[in-house]
Amino acid sequence: MKAYNKNKTPVTDKEKSLREYAELYSNFKLKVKAARDLRIDTLQQLNYDVENFRQQVIENYLSDEKGLDRLMDEAFARSARDIRVMHYSIPVVENAKPEDTLIAKQAINELYATLKNGSANIPADILSKYSGLRQSDIGYITVFSVPYEYENIIYSLKPGEISTPYRSKNAWHLFRVSGERKSVGKWRVAQILLVFPPDANEATKLSIQKKADSIYQLLKKGADFAEMAETYSDDKLTAQSKGELPEFGTGKFTNDFEEQVFTLKEDGEISRPFATTFGYHIVKRLGQTPVSVDKADAGSRFELKQKILQDSRINIEKEKFSKSILPLIEYKRTGVTNAELSRYADSVMKYTPDKVHTFPISNKTIITYKKENLKGSDWLRFVREYKANPQYKGENNDQLWEKFVTLSALDYYKKHLEEYNPEFKFQMEEFKEGNMLFEIMERNVWNKAIVDTNGLLKHYNNNKADYKWAASADVLIFNAANEAAGNHALADLTAGKNWKAIADEHNDVLQADSGRYELSQLITGEKVINPQPGNISPLIKNQDGSAAFVKYLRIYEPGLQRNFEDARGLVINDYQNVLEKNWLASLKKKYPVKLNETVFKQLLK
Repeated sequence: MKAYNKNKTPVTDKEKSLREYAELYSNFKLKVKAARDLRIDTLQQLNYDVENFRQQVIENYLSDEKGLDRLMDEAFARSARDIRVMHYSIPVVENAKPEDTLIAKQAINELYATLKNGSANIPADILSKYSGLRQSDIGYITVFSVPYEYENIIYSLKPGEISTPYRSKNAWHLFRVSGERKSVGKWRVAQILLVFPPDANEATKLSIQKKADSIYQLLKKGADFAEMAETYSDDKLTAQSKGELPEFGTGKFTNDFEEQVFTLKEDGEISRPFATTFGYHIVKRLGQTPVSVDKADAGSRFELKQKILQDSRINIEKEKFSKSILPLIEYKRTGVTNAELSRYADSVMKYTPDKVHTFPISNKTIITYKKENLKGSDWLRFVREYKANPQYKGENNDQLWEKFVTLSALDYYKKHLEEYNPEFKFQMEEFKEGNMLFEIMERNVWNKAIVDTNGLLKHYNNNKADYKWAASADVLIFNAANEAAGNHALADLTAGKNWKAIADEHNDVLQADSGRYELSQLITGEKVINPQPGNISPLIKNQDGSAAFVKYLRIYEPGLQRNFEDARGLVINDYQNVLEKNWLASLKKKYPVKLNETVFKQLLK
């Protein structure tokens, strides 16, 4: 029923639908059983694919659904607002003297008191007193623009309000909200960038400005933006893609760049040249997508969920979740006291990694789970690796122990997740059996049909009536990467140029082929109702920007017999169906299937 409900469509006769699906499902399971008998489930590549898939999906099961929903609702609400932020900070040097740490704290508190009374900038007397103080206009930010702990502070503030001092690992921080607007959404733009050299003086900048103005005037007169970007832009990464930048939203680029981009009102509009610290930009708007305000929109929720799962904020829910699973995985603390754990945690950094197994607690059991024990060496190895990692923020040993318990509990839970989560177990079995089905079908049906030339010929000769042409034509088909290339090829062909020569000259943007196709397979456009030899269809634009057209060489009436080679693809498909039908019949003899009617009737209620 889980598989049926996942794939079902609305039906009027539930019993008929269920019986048909039960037949399909039993056929699927028969093929999987045949695959197991051949030990396909032990293939190295299959097990690699299964493990790779496991790592891709397992993170979705390592947080409480309610907690994830809370994060999604929070992110959804924040995504509707862009907030402009002023940032003030003073560094705190790691392992600094106590008096230096105290001075930094004193500086940020004094600055906070001053800014709270209405000052927007660091007063000169405070700046001269504490030279390490800095302020900067971050510009507008939105959800996921800054670290989550900063985001929480910023989105809790009202316009004009300043945060209380916040201590990170390397600095004290203050944030002030200096503005707010409705989210500008996501933007697609192309740019031509003329870069300032590192040592550019005013004369050099003026020269670059004049060059940018000249390019802008050419664009106003109709010059192709993509060609100008390829020719003149110093941003070589985007120049190769017609100047197009990856889609972006608030906070991706500098504020002075974004402000200019967001003034463009219509797709296709081109900005005047404007300067940033990088150089002079000319920007063309390609598209703009507003932020979705519909929380029920499946596409928006999926995208948001993926961002949350890859962001540090999910760690908060993971920590809560890891505590909730401790009874489930039968966590117990044993043997070693806090004093012993701390004593050797303090010492372990003095020794090389191979010494981790030599401490008095190394072989003592410190944690037990249902099916696994952790020893002191596991704890010491964790301490050593964590303290050597940039994420280490000077946590004390008690805090490190909490992290160790959290991470080791999650690690154990992940390794045994099938035992605790039926949905995960079902997903993994479904993926594995799907791969087994693909492999066994390739061996017994798909490849077998392709290489059995005698069987294909026999099937063709016995069923010739099934392989006749509908109305068809010999044609030339041209597929172009863009409309411009398509129009160029269409003009050349109309002028009488050889089609192969046209294709060879433009092989980077054009593909051409000849062959016989049924008319229903061809894209011809509304203007060609009755194709005639020599006719060329109008150019048809596709949604992805590509284009195509067709030239008709010869027209055939329907009902003509296909020869074996023309029918080969259709014959292979039909022969595969015959092989599959015969194989299933033999499987049902080998493994008789019986439907339990009593249980089946219960499914109809």
